[in-house]
Amino acid sequence: MTRRRDFLRAGAVAVGGALAGCSLLESRTQPSESVGTEPVATGFTAPLGMETVGDGRFLIADQPGQVYLVDADGQQSRPVLDLRDRMVTLNPGYDERGLLGIAVGPNFAERRRLFVRYSAPLRPGMPDGYSHTFVLSSFAVDESLQADPSSERIVLEIAEPQANHNAGSITFGPDGFLYVGVGDGGGGNDVGRGHVSDWYDRNDGGNGQDVTENLLGSILRLDVREGAGGNGRAYGIPDDNPLVGREGLDEHYAWGFRNPWRFSFTDGRLFVADVGQNRFEEVSIVDRGGNYGWNVREGAHCFSTEDPGAPPASCPTETDDGTPLQGPIVEYPHDGDGVSGISVIGGYYYTGGIGPLTDRYVFGDYRAEGTIFTAREPDGDGLWNLSRVDLETASGDPPGPNLLAFGRDAEGRLYVLTTGSGGPEGASGAVHRLVAV
Repeated sequence: MTRRRDFLRAGAVAVGGALAGCSLLESRTQPSESVGTEPVATGFTAPLGMETVGDGRFLIADQPGQVYLVDADGQQSRPVLDLRDRMVTLNPGYDERGLLGIAVGPNFAERRRLFVRYSAPLRPGMPDGYSHTFVLSSFAVDESLQADPSSERIVLEIAEPQANHNAGSITFGPDGFLYVGVGDGGGGNDVGRGHVSDWYDRNDGGNGQDVTENLLGSILRLDVREGAGGNGRAYGIPDDNPLVGREGLDEHYAWGFRNPWRFSFTDGRLFVADVGQNRFEEVSIVDRGGNYGWNVREGAHCFSTEDPGAPPASCPTETDDGTPLQGPIVEYPHDGDGVSGISVIGGYYYTGGIGPLTDRYVFGDYRAEGTIFTAREPDGDGLWNLSRVDLETASGDPPGPNLLAFGRDAEGRLYVLTTGSGGPEGASGAVHRLVAV
């Protein structure tokens, strides 16, 4: 994308039927169905990530900085890895920093490296007044699945200007490359300290719309195989990343995101949930080189940095170099009947045998209140059809009221990761498996 600052292109669009207003959303919301839950592991603080490691075992990332192994006997008391001495001190009441993501590669049984994404203190030489450091690194893991704390290999560090919008999802794609979610730098509206100018004159700021100044507001795609790095980097750049040989930073895979919170692959499709500002939440199927609209648009609607509560009726449909702004497959509002919430939690496309979930994208909202959501692909183009699914307690205690993440095991079964706390404190975090009722 070029750095010219042109005014609205002639293709500006009035947001209405084609871009899915509330009436269209309501018509696509279906009645509630139900699935059951059964507890698998409890006693966490704020479980934010789950990775399968084989033999029915999986790893759980807990926001304060520990990674735990869960097996048939439930959570083990000793952490596989403890990062607390490398991280910022978290605020117990509410904090978006911490241990935010984990991933194991497709050859984990042979390579045995655990990739982690966490928030560290600001490094020397980073801009004064910035909040903290985005760290992506890996650790060697032995056959007992215990990580060696001295084996850390830092892959990438990014200066984070503010404390929120840290994203944190990392996952290996079917191509073997590591996909990394990066928020827009925090604050509100994609403006302020650490937010660069963009090409759209009506809105100030725009890390989400910039691909030349920093890596914020994007999905990155990296080659993290040993020896793949070069030019002073600890990672390689896939040859077909969209900006290789063009203007922009080569790490970018897609951009135009505010705070991508959890993403996943199914049959080669990358589903990315992006947390909205104060009106709409969204999920997109993300393609290489796609621009997903923030902060020109929030969901499928125009956005204004001057008056976020009353956006203009029209906004661009493409950037000034002709790149289209991609629309979401899912959008829901912060209030109203049907599917609504305050912060989208991305999940997985499910192909198993639980009827209300089968052949649907399963996701939710932080304000879960005993429900999750599904989205079913329509016969034609347009937003996917939404349903609310009630969570019934099949056995044990119910999940907590706040949904933090989903998990998927080697058999394709789905899990919800929840907490009863509003911040990284206490021990109310739990992992529940979804089952038929």
